[in-house]
Amino acid sequence: MKKIAFLLVSVLMVACATNPMTGRTSLNLVSNSDLFVASFQQYGKMLSESKVVTGTRDSKRVIEIGNRIQRAAENYYKSIGQEQALAEYKWEYNLIADDHINAFCMPGGKVAVYTGIMPVAANDNGLAVVMGHEIAHALANHSASRASQQIISQLGMQVGGTVLSGSQWGDVFGALYPIGSELTTLSYGRKDETEADVMGLKLMAMAGYDPREAPVFWGRMQANTKNSGTPEFLSTHPSGETRIQTLNQNMAEAVKIYETYKAKQ
Repeated sequence: MKKIAFLLVSVLMVACATNPMTGRTSLNLVSNSDLFVASFQQYGKMLSESKVVTGTRDSKRVIEIGNRIQRAAENYYKSIGQEQALAEYKWEYNLIADDHINAFCMPGGKVAVYTGIMPVAANDNGLAVVMGHEIAHALANHSASRASQQIISQLGMQVGGTVLSGSQWGDVFGALYPIGSELTTLSYGRKDETEADVMGLKLMAMAGYDPREAPVFWGRMQANTKNSGTPEFLSTHPSGETRIQTLNQNMAEAVKIYETYKAKQ
């Protein structure tokens, strides 16, 4: 038992990393190199099993807004000397024909937006709220943190070392992100969701989208929830009221970022 405890403590001591975007230190046992391989494979599998919409106004909007948020993130990381943190990202944006109200960003910048969420997004600013939030999850390394927590849990039962072998990442990732014929589910904790809300608000502002649309968008999402039950996009998330309150608390800073962007145009 002492050896197990020593191993766990040693792993925890060396496996903490500070995220450039959030400034928060979190457990990170999974490198991007390992996680991204599984992510890109899963994303490719999802595309092959889905109807990808191309050449339409909405599909072009998804690509344009994604590219602008990507450039904003890259410029920010460069401004703080952390551009290397995004070196392994392979950004991609696709619109998927699916009536579910959902969107996600896989680790490494692989984004999918479902057609079902487009009417709720309503406009470019609303779509930027959605995509900024999802991209923020990837930049904050929320998936790596979840995988790391799972590994630590497994380490308590299997200290032999096999849990940390490279061949295990696909299983860990697959457990976190089940993708197939059913709806893709990327579930995060409420703390991660709140962090993605605040980061996403700033990202969309950096990209030149009006952050004041964010509470309006979530009001529409809340109305949709009342009309048709809880969408997948809102499962395990904070309540609409809590989310809007958090956004408004961070709005002044986001509007300042947005106005700075507009002044430079």
